[in-house]
Amino acid sequence: MQDSHNTRHNIAKPNIVILATGGTIAGAVDSSLQTTGYQAGVLSIESLLQSVPELANVANLESEQIANIDSADMSDEIWLRLAKRVNALLKSSQVDGVVITHGTDTMEESAFFLHLVAKSDKPIVFVGAMRPSTALSADGPKNLYNAISLAANPESKGKGVMVVMNDRIQSARYVSKTHTLNVNAFASPNASDMGYILDGKAFFYTTPAKPHTLQSEFDVDKLDSLPKVDILYSYANDNSQVAAQALFNHGTKGLVIAGSGAGSIHKNHKDMLKKLMQNGLVVVQSSRVNNGLVIANEEDSKLGFISSYDLNPQKARVLLMLALSKTDNNERIAKIFESY
Repeated sequence: MQDSHNTRHNIAKPNIVILATGGTIAGAVDSSLQTTGYQAGVLSIESLLQSVPELANVANLESEQIANIDSADMSDEIWLRLAKRVNALLKSSQVDGVVITHGTDTMEESAFFLHLVAKSDKPIVFVGAMRPSTALSADGPKNLYNAISLAANPESKGKGVMVVMNDRIQSARYVSKTHTLNVNAFASPNASDMGYILDGKAFFYTTPAKPHTLQSEFDVDKLDSLPKVDILYSYANDNSQVAAQALFNHGTKGLVIAGSGAGSIHKNHKDMLKKLMQNGLVVVQSSRVNNGLVIANEEDSKLGFISSYDLNPQKARVLLMLALSKTDNNERIAKIFESY
C-alpha cells in the first residue's frame, strides 16, 4: 500500500483509504462569498487531502477517485463499483477503514446501501459538505478531518456505516438530509445521533439495532445490475396511476409510494396499484412525512402492500432493490422490511 502523505514506518497509525465520488466537498466557484451556484465534483481527492495537512498526524492515507459527480446523478453502476471496492479493500489486513467523500443530496441512500452490502466490521464513514471548497466558510475540511479520525478510531469497529457531518455521528440506517442549505443539514428523525466528534475525538452514545454489514443477508459482489425500483408520490387529486402503469410497462419491478400522512394512497392511484400487483409489481407503502412509522393496515397487507416502517421513501427504495435481487416473493420481502 503506497502512501504519498506519510511514511509507513509509523505502525501506530492506522491505514485509511479515502474513496472519492465528488459532491459539494469537491465543488468550486469563483467567489469565496458564494455558497450556491457552484459546480460540484471539480477538485480531486488529492487536492482535498492537501488542504488538511493535519491529517498526516491521524493516519496513513491512500486515496482513489471512484467518481467525480454531483450526487444527484448517483447511479446503480457507481453504487456497485463502490461496494465491490469497499469489500475488496477491507478484506486486506493492510486497510483499517474506509472514508467515502460524497455529495449530500443522495448521501443517505448511498450510505444505507453500503450499510446493507458491505462485508466487514471495519469502519466505513461517509462525509460531505454543505458549502463548496472555495467558500469563506467551507465546512468540508473539518468534516473530512473528523471522518478520517472516526475511521481511524478502533471504537468505530462494528457500528455499521456512519455519516459524519457538522461534528455529528449518524448511523446510515437512520440519517436523513433535513435541510437544503444549512451546515447542520443531517439528522436522524426516528433515532438519536450515534455520537459526537470533537476535534477528531469521538464520543459514542448509541449503535444501530437492525442487521447491517456482516449480519446482513445481502451480497452484491457478483451482481452487475440492480432491479429497477421507482418512487411515486401520493397527493391531493392524485393522477399518478398513469405514471405507475407507464413505469411498470418499462420494466419497473417495484414501486415505493411516498404516501400522505401515515402512508395513505389516493384511491385512484391505489386502484391501479392493485391491478399491477396482480401482474407481479411489488409495492411498498412509505410516507412523504420524514418522521414516524408506516404500517399497512390488515386489508392492505392481505392485498400485498408492504410496510416501510420507519424507512423514508428513498431508503425504502434501496432496501426493495436489494430484496428483489434475492426474491420476488411478497411475503419474504415483507419480512425483510420487518427485519431491516
